[in-house]
This record gives sequence, structure tokens and C-alpha cells, in this order.
Amino acid sequence: MAGNLMHAVRYSSYGGGVAGLEHVKVPIPTPNQDELLLKLEATSLNPVDWKIQKGILWPFLPRKFPFIPGTDVAGEVIKIGPGVKSYKAGDKVVAMLSPASGGALAEFAVAKESLTVARPPEVSAAEGAALPIAGLTAHQTLTESAGIKLDGSGQQVNVLITAASGGVGQFAVQLAKLGNTHVTATCGARNMDFVKSLGADEVLDYKTPDGAALKSPSGRKYDAVIHCATGIPWSTFEPNLSENGKVIDITPGPSAFITFALKKLTFSKKQLLPVLLKPKKENLDYLVKLVKEGKLKTVIDSKHPLSKAEDAWAKSIDGHATGKIIVEP
Repeated sequence: MAGNLMHAVRYSSYGGGVAGLEHVKVPIPTPNQDELLLKLEATSLNPVDWKIQKGILWPFLPRKFPFIPGTDVAGEVIKIGPGVKSYKAGDKVVAMLSPASGGALAEFAVAKESLTVARPPEVSAAEGAALPIAGLTAHQTLTESAGIKLDGSGQQVNVLITAASGGVGQFAVQLAKLGNTHVTATCGARNMDFVKSLGADEVLDYKTPDGAALKSPSGRKYDAVIHCATGIPWSTFEPNLSENGKVIDITPGPSAFITFALKKLTFSKKQLLPVLLKPKKENLDYLVKLVKEGKLKTVIDSKHPLSKAEDAWAKSIDGHATGKIIVEP
């Protein structure tokens, strides 16, 4: 560890996009009581990373500038804090770093033991790093918000997944099909075969009239919508929902919270539920095991070296990645 400094990419103020990123040498962090120091092997970007830079979560995130962004990593344990019980130096792991402290666009990072899981050799570093935010969001919306059992039990549920070729969407389609579901998915024309290959029962091109109207080709009404896109008003969802249908919005803006409140106030059976991720270690462990067993595919859009992190950042902002964008130190 050359002079205890590491290469990292950070930004020092809100805004600026790609131009706001700077490559720096900074001290390698030290793990606290319940933390592990990881030598990073892969980081995956999520839209929330550049949205934080844009100021969308101001004044909550980031806690302070300069800020090294990113939360989703895979790496090797180098050192452990005195309170860490489950890991030792040399272990390969997948971890979700705290969104408040970030740290993933670097050669080393500290992770909490409570959000770190073992990475078996069958799961590559890139596959592991792709899982935390996108995989956990898909898992939480399906199991907790939509009430789908991923063991295939229970009554069949008709599910619509919007933006199904993106980071969350690709996991949502695959996880939904582990349950007793019929999955309708929307994506761009170029990704329709890809989304079918993930297991979707029917796929809509969102630019066609039926796709824009979210109409199921088989005439189904949706019990649950996993809404991974943006800019679709409640009035488009409403006629396509079953009597007790729910729209579960993973990127809720102010209008989502207003609709949520109005539906509650009017005792509507059809609901819009804004979702904020509550990451859980056991769910991340479950996802890693699914990848190991070949039941969940991680689709990688592109890989970029840390020295060209700007390319990955630009690709994420562009919003047309198929699957996950990976940065490798």
C-alpha cells in the first residue's frame, strides 16, 4: 500500500456532472470497531450516485464534501476492526457501503460487517458488486411491497415491470419469475429480446401506443406494478390496475408522495406506494446464493477502469445502459 495513499475519484460540490469528478490520491481509510477494510475488485454504479451529485437528496446527502461516491462493491478483506467476528483477511466479500459516507470509487473502502456477505468463487467480483442497491430494491419491492413469495407458492400475481432492461428491472423480472407470477415488462425496442430472455411472459416497447398506455397484450389487469421508469402519471397506470392493484414506485418524486397521500385519504383500493430501500444483510446473502446457483443472472452493460470512471459516470447519466455499469480499480 504505497505510502498508505490510494487512488480515488471524488467531487467537491453539487452539480458539474462528469466535469465535477476529480482523480485524487487520498489516505487509505481505517476500519472502525465493526468495519472491514476492503481492497476493491469491482464497483457498480447506480442512478442514485449521480443524482446525489446533482443535489436531489440535498440537504441530507452527501454529509460533507469532498465526497467519494458509490456504495456497491466487491473486494477482498485486508484488515478488520476489533469487533468484527465473521470475516478475516483474505476473505472475498460483497458489501453495500453507507450512502452517507460512500467511498466506492476508490482502490480501498471500509464496509460495515452488518452489510457485508461472503462471495463464493462461482460469483465474479463484477456480478457481486452489481447486486446491492439494484438487487435489494427489486427483492424488497416484490416480497415486502407486492407480497410475492419467491418460492412459487400462493395465488398467481399479474406483475408489470417498467424499464425492465435497467439495473433494478433486470433483477425484478428474474426474481418475480421465481414466484407464481405472470410478468409483463416494458423496455425499448432494442432490448425486447433481452427482457424476454430474462423470463418476462410478455414485453411491450414503451414507444408504441400500447406500450405507452401500458396495456397488457393478453388483456390482464396488474395486481402490482414495479415502477422502475420515471415520468408516467397515475392516470396511465390506473385503468390497467386490478381492483386492489398497487403501483410501487422505486424512484418516487414529490408527485408520487402527493398521489400516495390522496389515495390514502380517499380510501382508494388502488394504491401508489413510494419505496425507499431498507437494505438487509440476509437478503443480500440470498441474492448472492441465487447467482451462485445459476438462478439469477447479473447482466453487465460495460466495464470501465477506475482511471476512466468518467466514462462510467456519463453512461449512467445517459440512462440507456442495459444492465449494470461496473468500475474496476
